[in-house]
Parts: sequence; structure tokens; C-alpha cells
Amino acid sequence: MVNQEKVLIVEDEPHALMGLAELVSGWGYRTDTARDGLEAIERIQAWQPGIVVTDLKMPRMDGLELLSRLHDLKEQQAVVVLTAQGSIELAVEAMKMGAYDFLQKPVDPTRLRTILQNATRQRETERELEVTRRKLRDTGVLGPLVGSSKKMQEVFALIERVAPSNVSVLITGESGTGKELVARTLHELSPRKTKPFVAVNCAAIPETLIESEIFGHEKGAFTGAVERRAGCFELAEEGTLLLDEIGEMPIGTQAKLLRVLEERKLRRLGSKIEAPVDVRVLAATNKQPETAVADGHLRGDLFYRLNVFNIHMPPLREHKEDIPAIVDAMLEDMGRKHDRRVNGIDGEMLSRLMSYDWPGNVRELRNTIERAVVLSLGDQLEAKHLPPGFGTRAARPAGEIAEDAIQLRVGATVDEAEQMLILKTLEATSNNKTRAAEKLGISLKTLHNKLKEYGSAAADSDAQH
Repeated sequence: MVNQEKVLIVEDEPHALMGLAELVSGWGYRTDTARDGLEAIERIQAWQPGIVVTDLKMPRMDGLELLSRLHDLKEQQAVVVLTAQGSIELAVEAMKMGAYDFLQKPVDPTRLRTILQNATRQRETERELEVTRRKLRDTGVLGPLVGSSKKMQEVFALIERVAPSNVSVLITGESGTGKELVARTLHELSPRKTKPFVAVNCAAIPETLIESEIFGHEKGAFTGAVERRAGCFELAEEGTLLLDEIGEMPIGTQAKLLRVLEERKLRRLGSKIEAPVDVRVLAATNKQPETAVADGHLRGDLFYRLNVFNIHMPPLREHKEDIPAIVDAMLEDMGRKHDRRVNGIDGEMLSRLMSYDWPGNVRELRNTIERAVVLSLGDQLEAKHLPPGFGTRAARPAGEIAEDAIQLRVGATVDEAEQMLILKTLEATSNNKTRAAEKLGISLKTLHNKLKEYGSAAADSDAQH
């Protein structure tokens, strides 16, 4: 069956131009050609192709200027840029200017065909996005995200802009603000929505296993590798991969990740064969990425590659006006989860929710509302269903430690104080290590290492006695 999508090839080298045109025509696309950006503008306005495949380096008008002109003319083509080795920075710049994807020369036909197929699906996705935009204007809802405030509308506008493309996105924000929800929304509004969404928390995987988890391994690649295993990239093939807490990934693994992102090829641990990968990579962090780069925890070149677009999720205290709508959405979701109907909250409870600063953000709000739903017997939540002392000066989020909860003897060492703080925090969070790490401001990996140290010290002490 002939593909009715029209593809314009823009290339100044005649043999490469004809070769690409024949290749793409052979896949069933309707093709036309142009020798530089100026000629491409004329063909685009006259022929209206859906996809433009363009070289970056050309006389008269190069690929970047062509992108700029198309933006000025409000043309809607998906633009795929071709770049020579060593020009990744230019390709990233093109992505920031609105290019759909980029491909290094010499062109890999398999990769090009995959990009064209994805770009073809983009038009259908964009039509669906227009329906979503109308819903958003009416209700202030975008996927699982809720908010009519200026800050959330700015987030929604960015999501709408980048979701249909193939660009990498770095999602930043405090713990509990909903960074994974942003990633899932980007996936659901993209041409990859029918393919897998895979999320991996880099802070929760031991350093010795993270490369295997992400890239996969062959049988016998290391001690304990008793069978071949696919990594997260392979599991997310043709879909989306979220690398959460990217700053916690070991530097050596970051170097291998950067190579996969730039070459779009993957090699399992213990394998000599490289295989092409087609995965959109999103990353998230609750730290300041620039600080992580300065401190040496995040490679600058990887940050540059991932941060094509940045979406920052604001803390809840900065858009409290969204709390009523967020609570309504939570009540609807919890009604299904707990098989009961709660119609809303009373005025006193809402007032107290609005006056609280929510250090745990939307996650803490959800825990508070869910607790109230479980405790309530009627069809409306009331202030009495809030945690004891909520909203008063002495109030603190569920499980947070009061300032006087830890008493240190005079002369205690810093290590002893640290151990007591960590153990008390674990006690207050009912041994939930993820929540404890968030409250302590350390990574889950660091918490596990500290607990291992304390366990070894205790074992040594027992042995001496």
C-alpha cells in the first residue's frame, strides 16, 4: 500500500540527494527534492510536504536558517536534520529550534525509516492534541496533571509543545511535585503512546547493578549473570524511558548513556554486538542540575544532551490556588480505589489546606486526603479528618520529626548524631526508606550505604563483647 505522506529531501550534494530520494520513495512515500534552504522554502509552500529531511550544512541557506524560516512562516512540517560526525551540538541546537529528530551521516536506513514512520504518526497525534487543548482550556486538566494557575498553565504549554517531538526533556522540581506524571503525560501525548513507558530510579539501584539494569547483559557477563537479560532501553523499544534521579547515576555509566543517546546504538554488557535502539529518553531530578554538574555528580555533556528542553514543576506552595481542583481530582480517583463516594470537603478543612505550605508537595497532599477518606464515614471530608495538629505552628507532615524528638548527649560525635538522625527518621516514616531519604535530603543509595555501615559497626561491637 502506498504511503500518502509527502517527504521533501533537502541536500546540496547531488549523489546523496538522489540516493535519499530513491531510498525514501522505495518505502512508499511521495518524495520531492531541493538543493538548499531557499529552494526548500519554495517547494514547501507550493507542495506542502508533511516531513522535511534536511542537511544542516548547505550554501545560500543552511538547515538551521531553514528551521527558523519555517517557524516564522508558521509551517507545521516535521523536520529531520542530517548532521556530520562531530556536529552533535548543531543537531541539539536544531532540536531546540523545533526539529523533530536528527540523524548522523552516513545515514542508517533502518534508523531513517523508523524516524519517518514516527514522524508520520505525529500528525495524527497533533490532531488529538488539539482535542486535548480544548479540554485543557475548559477544565484545567492535562492527563493526570491538574491546575489552572499561571505556573501550571506554563507547564502545560511546554508539555504540549514538546510531547509530539522526539526531543529529550529534563524534568526538574522538588520531591513530590509530580515529575513522573509529567513524563507519563509526555509519553501519552506522543506518537509513542501505544509503546512501553519504562521508568527507572537511578538512586534505588546499587552501583554494581545499574549498567546491567539499563543496558542489559549477556549470560556470563559477570558473576551471577546466569542468563541473558534485556535492559531498560530494550524494554522501552519504540517507547519512552524515564531516568529518574539522573544525578545519582555513576559517572562511568553516564558516559555509556551519552554514547547511546548520540549514536542510537546499544551494546549489552558482555556482548560484542551493537544493536540500534529507538527510544525517547526523559530524565528527572529533584536537585539543581547545574549544581550537580559543578559538583562533578553529573557530566556536563550529558546534561547538555538531556536538557534540550527543561520542564520545571513548581512546588505546591507556589500555586495553592490549584489545591481545590487537585483535591477534587484526588477524591474522584480515591472513590474508585476505595469503592466509596466522597463529594468534597468542608470550608474549614479547605481553609486549613490552603494555609499550609506543603513541604512534601502534591504527594503529601495526596497522602493527607487519602488518610481523610479512609477515616471519614460520610460523603464529605471535614477538618477533624486531618492529622492531629495539622495547620498549627506545631503541626508537621505525617511522620516528620519534631525538633525536640532527638536528644543528644553532650560530647556526642558528628557520626553519632548523624546515625541517630537517620534511625529516628526511619522510625518516624515506619521504615519507609524512600520517604526517609527524601526527608533527610540524601539519595536512597546513600541511605542504604549508611545503614550498611551501622550494621557492620553493630556486628563488630557484638563480636568484641
